[in-house]
Amino acid sequence: MYSVKEMFLTLQGEGGQAGLPAIFVRFSGCNLWSGLERDRANAVCKFCDTDFIGTDGSGGGKFKTAQSLAKEIKSHWPKSNPQNADENIWAVMTGGEPLLQLDTELIEACHAEGIKIAVESNGTVTAPDGIDWLCVSPKADAQIIQTSGHELKLVFPQAENKPQDFEHMDFDIFSLQPRDDRFLKGDEGAFSGSPHREVVIAYCLAHPKWRLSLQTHKWMDIP
Repeated sequence: MYSVKEMFLTLQGEGGQAGLPAIFVRFSGCNLWSGLERDRANAVCKFCDTDFIGTDGSGGGKFKTAQSLAKEIKSHWPKSNPQNADENIWAVMTGGEPLLQLDTELIEACHAEGIKIAVESNGTVTAPDGIDWLCVSPKADAQIIQTSGHELKLVFPQAENKPQDFEHMDFDIFSLQPRDDRFLKGDEGAFSGSPHREVVIAYCLAHPKWRLSLQTHKWMDIP
């Protein structure tokens, strides 16, 4: 059984695949925070910006088999060009923590439907084989188990984590993303840019191994 909070077609807003049309599959549940505001202050990850509780979001639900979920994912892809409708279909598996549910069976079922798999993980769970794009985003003092992939994306600053702590790991891209503090301050108003952006820009310029990642979906009001 797979529990999905929501599922929708959008554009990837951040990281090394920013701008990519993809079906976002947000799995329910996380191992670093319950998702309840009353627990945020004591959570391992305190700055999460998503609702991953339950299965009541748009396109969400419970799926008994990997095949049924893969077919549902594919149904969200546009059929405007039937001649190449099955080409370059991407699904971004996110959460919460998607690797608590994403398994080899689901990866194989998606591949059988012509779907490429991208994953946004906190790195505390070992990733199964077959993922087409793996992005690890370390959170606070949670132990990183998955030390290789396509991209390491560090939300910055974090008191527990410094960019140099991860440079020895086996990733193709190292991204630094300004932390959005709205959710720590309780301010749910319009996104106007992180106060940490100057710090991140300066760090990337001084350490060219790192590239800037912006949450463009917030700037452009993309779901």
